[in-house]
Amino acid sequence: MRNSISKIGIIAFIIFLGAFAFKLGFSGFVTFEFLKNNLLLIKAMADVYPLQSILGFFTIYVLITAFSIPAATVLTLLGGAVFGLVKGVIIVAFASTTGATLAFLASRFLFSNFVSRKFSAQIKTINQNIEKEGVFYLLTMRLLPVFPFFVINLGMGITSIRASVFYVVSFVGMLPAITFYILAGQEFSQINSLGEILSPRFFVLMFSLGFFTYSLKFVVSWIKKLRLYSKFKKPSRFDYNMIVIGGGSAGLVTSYISATVNARVALIEKNKMGGDCLNHGCIPSKALIRSAKAVHARTKASLYGIKKLDIEFDFLDVMNRVKRTVNAVEPHDSKERYTGLGVDCISGTAKILSPFEVQVGDSIYTTQNITIATGSRPFIPPISGIEASNFVTSDTIWDLTALPVRLLVLGGGAIGCEMAQCFSRLGAQVTLIEQGGRILSNEDREVSSLLQKILTDEGVQILTNCKAREFSTSGPVHTLHCESSSGLVTIDYDTVLLATGRQANVDGLGLSELKIALRKDGTIETNEFLQTSFPNIFACGDVTGPYQLTHMAAHQSWYCAVNGLFGKFLKFRVDYKAVPWCIFTDPEVATVGINEEKAKSLGHSYEVTMYHLSDLDRALVDDETAGFVKIITKKGTDKILGATIAGSVASTMILEFITAIKFNIGLKKIHETIHIYPTMGEANKYAAGEWRKAHAPVKILNVMGRYFSRIRK
Repeated sequence: MRNSISKIGIIAFIIFLGAFAFKLGFSGFVTFEFLKNNLLLIKAMADVYPLQSILGFFTIYVLITAFSIPAATVLTLLGGAVFGLVKGVIIVAFASTTGATLAFLASRFLFSNFVSRKFSAQIKTINQNIEKEGVFYLLTMRLLPVFPFFVINLGMGITSIRASVFYVVSFVGMLPAITFYILAGQEFSQINSLGEILSPRFFVLMFSLGFFTYSLKFVVSWIKKLRLYSKFKKPSRFDYNMIVIGGGSAGLVTSYISATVNARVALIEKNKMGGDCLNHGCIPSKALIRSAKAVHARTKASLYGIKKLDIEFDFLDVMNRVKRTVNAVEPHDSKERYTGLGVDCISGTAKILSPFEVQVGDSIYTTQNITIATGSRPFIPPISGIEASNFVTSDTIWDLTALPVRLLVLGGGAIGCEMAQCFSRLGAQVTLIEQGGRILSNEDREVSSLLQKILTDEGVQILTNCKAREFSTSGPVHTLHCESSSGLVTIDYDTVLLATGRQANVDGLGLSELKIALRKDGTIETNEFLQTSFPNIFACGDVTGPYQLTHMAAHQSWYCAVNGLFGKFLKFRVDYKAVPWCIFTDPEVATVGINEEKAKSLGHSYEVTMYHLSDLDRALVDDETAGFVKIITKKGTDKILGATIAGSVASTMILEFITAIKFNIGLKKIHETIHIYPTMGEANKYAAGEWRKAHAPVKILNVMGRYFSRIRK
């Protein structure tokens, strides 16, 4: 509150000073005509009072620059005429930079927070670029005369660039133009207008300096690249155009695309082709979810007019079906298929020896490009006693041959919730532990509440705000000791599923030897083109993030293949505009873009539109009324920022919103589109209708009401 009042006070003071200066006719004292007509008097005063003249000139120049008054050019000419070349350049350079920095700081204090809240996503992107190349951007703008200095001062104030950097770079960047004007100012008495100064020769000179700086960026980049690769001998011939390390979703698609354009490509995989998705993730988990849903159908028989539905099953048969499903999908990702596509599939552990060499066993292969697609593995939390806790992960849970009587699930994210529901439906006594305040904390609160109620109703015990401290074992009994808001809690169990996140597979690849940078979370650092520290080494999928999603890994792999093979001619930045994901609980929860939690954290000005499936005809027919369609739009418009759907087929329903966000289709267009009746997909149209109702033209409708009421009379 105090901060806001002080800002208002400063703005009011600035307006007062401006009005006061205008009232006194201050602007008339800094015009070209006034200064030229009084040049002899000003020179005489400077000769008699040199120090006072310098301080006065400096102060006036700082104030004019700080308040963005368009008189700096004239004052610079005056500085040359009164103080000469050397002294004039020094005084004006420091005065202009000081004034610019004051304007910069004022802009940061007055507007930075407001702009960050209003345009958080754009400011975040700008600040990322500023961190990387802020000095270059600022220097180029200072040198190119197309950018008004006051715009640069105010604009840079809302970025994250340091004030000291702004001062130094501004000083250097403005020096050429200041020197030019000071030189011209020595002939002030012979100049009849500013137009004589701003000649084509001046603009050519300044543009040349600006473009020299811009070209310097590429020269510096080229020198850095030379230094980076100087330690390594580049082969005269290469075995491959692309070597891909990792045979999961990211690696398979990178290999496929590379082979499609007839590049010579090798795919190295040390374990099973198909990676985590085929062998431990998407495929087996969905197979188990389907079996569990079939078993759960017996509890819903009465909803469909069936008195009793008997289901008998053996857990081992269910797990064998999971394995059969994996085997059925396996040919799609097999060595045989990819060899037939023209990919050399190599079994073994890969180590990158240089930007051009990859070793597998005793063999060394040379390549123009490398894509690292080694995926991730379950994170094992450092909890005391965990080694003897009889734990399984999302990788090893498929090896279970008997249903645990008491299953403990550690972690309330997507994997934890999916598996908790599955095993509960299959007959296990399930307890889910979440150290945060709610399950599915990355989703909206309506999602967390809905899923918590459904899981609880199905028999899952959920403990939130519960932090695991220690595992202990006494004979056949395993126990987890937790710290909760109500005190210490102990839970006995038979098997514990660790669903506490994943970590990137980067060990043994030779990254540290090559000094390939990693982020704090252990993922490989890449730029917007998915290049690592070496421009010809790329990374995609879980090993780099930021999304641990199979379809995102496949999406990124296109950029690795194309940027690697054709990057000399054209490169593409990764498009994260419409990223979807789904939690395959029952009901499913699918999201694309940003949800409300994210919109709040980013400071977006947004509106929420909700449509509940309990009002949808098809949901009533199927008795699948649990769920909703929730849409986030930019305030005052139908522009979709994100959508979340909770429902039995949410993963299919969300496709319409993915397309809408990708191609900038608003809710009006969705509402105008014919949807088949009766389907769950109609919910999207009705949700768009709710938005239109909320934005109905009330005044026009009132006029129409009065018109029709007259006709009835």
